[in-house]
Amino acid sequence: MEKIGALQQVVADHDWRWLDLQDDERDSSGIEQLRRDHPDTRAWLDMISKQETNYLTVRFPDGREPVLFGSLLYTNSEEMQEKDSCLLLHFYVNKDKLITINLDDKTRRHLEQQGHLNMLKSAPLAAEGLLVIVRMLMHYLHSGMDQFEKKLREVEETMQKNNHKYLMDQIISARFELLYWSNLFVPCREIAAAVKEAYLQEIEESPIYLRFLYRGNRMHELIEHYEKEMDTLISIDDAVTAFRGNDIMKTLTIVTSVFTPATVIGALWGMNFERLPWDELGAVGFALMCGIILLLSGGMYFWIRAKGWTGDLLKAKRKNENL
Repeated sequence: MEKIGALQQVVADHDWRWLDLQDDERDSSGIEQLRRDHPDTRAWLDMISKQETNYLTVRFPDGREPVLFGSLLYTNSEEMQEKDSCLLLHFYVNKDKLITINLDDKTRRHLEQQGHLNMLKSAPLAAEGLLVIVRMLMHYLHSGMDQFEKKLREVEETMQKNNHKYLMDQIISARFELLYWSNLFVPCREIAAAVKEAYLQEIEESPIYLRFLYRGNRMHELIEHYEKEMDTLISIDDAVTAFRGNDIMKTLTIVTSVFTPATVIGALWGMNFERLPWDELGAVGFALMCGIILLLSGGMYFWIRAKGWTGDLLKAKRKNENL
């Protein structure tokens, strides 16, 4: 890269160049240099001074040549970050130049490697240079999705072995993380659509544009796949919860039925009446009443079991059993 004041400049093999401003201060000498040397960027520079999130527009100042500019939220980390920790790249593209502001040092070092630099220099259009840069940013998203997949597999394995109630919290957390990566990915696809809107057939067959689209399609398919996986996990959790709820209600019903005779007898013999049956027998009467209660309760239990109403509730649970 060639240093020009506060700007870094890459001259492409075609009729455009990439200007990269490293100083992110709004009143910096680099901004003033841009305003002075490139008057057509003034509206864009005024806009980004207030911009805090994604923005994209395609304009035709002279009615023919497109100008594409905006801002892109991105991350260079493989882990989910707070929104305030995300980086905001500002970009401006017209026929003869690509300007970027606030590109982080890590990404800049990657782009200065010979492979990426050659790709930038060989791009016929400045817009294709932007796609090379955004494609590099999508690499971070792809790496983050790989880390997300590991976490999702751990949740699935845990759910298969032992479905505890806290797993729903993990599934919801995974859903929010996927939403985070998806929200960072959508503006990248919007840039591809904006480039197509601006340059139409001129960029349709471009290898750089097609590679960008294919990487975007890969990311989109991954996100859709993980969304379906999490919907499946939630459905499994709902089914398991419903099944366990039914088991609990069945168990309570069986217990209530078995102890119904004891409840009835206890209610009758607890009344304040004189001369209840066997009351005068003392300890013998008490033992006789206990025997009758056990006999009736046991009979009720064996009758319910003979009817098959206990199902497999009385079977012991095996290790690693799902339900």
